[in-house]
Amino acid sequence: MAKERFAVTGMTCSACSAHVEKAVRKLEGVQDVSVNLLQNSMQVSFQSDRVKPEQIVQAVEKAGYGAALQTAAAQKKTAAKRDGRVEEQVRSIRDNCRGQSHMCIFEYIYFARPDSVIAGQSVHEARMNAGRLLARRHPVEADLVVGVPDSGLDAARGYAQESGIPYGVGFVKNRYVGRTFITPDQTSREQAVRIKLSALRSEVEGRRVVMIDDSIVRGTTCRQITNLLREAGAKEVHIRVSAPPFIAPCYFGTDIPDRERLIACQHSLEEIREIAGADSLGYLPLEDLHQLAPKAACGFCDGCFTERYPVDLE
Repeated sequence: MAKERFAVTGMTCSACSAHVEKAVRKLEGVQDVSVNLLQNSMQVSFQSDRVKPEQIVQAVEKAGYGAALQTAAAQKKTAAKRDGRVEEQVRSIRDNCRGQSHMCIFEYIYFARPDSVIAGQSVHEARMNAGRLLARRHPVEADLVVGVPDSGLDAARGYAQESGIPYGVGFVKNRYVGRTFITPDQTSREQAVRIKLSALRSEVEGRRVVMIDDSIVRGTTCRQITNLLREAGAKEVHIRVSAPPFIAPCYFGTDIPDRERLIACQHSLEEIREIAGADSLGYLPLEDLHQLAPKAACGFCDGCFTERYPVDLE
């Protein structure tokens, strides 16, 4: 029984590899399937004496990926120089590769470092773009624009530039506290926010403040952050969010829970504003989402905002 191997292009998280492995295992006569995650692809090995290469390609493409097949015969070929020329060379069949990757767009909004460049797009510029788009869509009369560290800072600068409202430092961050978005339970998240942030009274006291945050997922910490500004003397707090409302879970590794715990699925915009304790609330519109990364040479996964995923979840 021949041992075959092929590479799968596109997303390379563990959830993706599980989808590909499941698709290959469904084929009759396939045995001993294994998946190895590589830097830019995943390598799938299997044994079969009945399955044709075309069937593998079709199965993987049906799961939403591109496959570059390398048969056992091709694996045995080695690049050997004889008389100054290459006699034989391993060849990959790429005719049926989709070629379109789907980067998680939340990397640009929250996860990635601002000095990162992903698929040709600066993360810093993407967040600035989000702030500019917010300022056009949700203008407000205010005295100061501040960002919630760290992901909201660049978006706040973009909002300030577009609106003409001065940018300021509204929060001091404790650098020894991790990111509260990925803290596992509600009590831990609330405690972490109090330890993580303190409002700068000298900046916000007596002022109408626009507070830019990267997202509102569960809605469990935004009121605390708003209260920090109120307690420091802010006259008004207007929340602007550099992501659309989360309406669906993420199945690819991001800690975005089921719909029952997503605040946008349970409450209206006005109800969320009241829960957050803000004077006004505005999200980045869904139709503007992809405009924040216009230079990115890739497609995007935005399933948590649209409930449309780049792979079949069945």
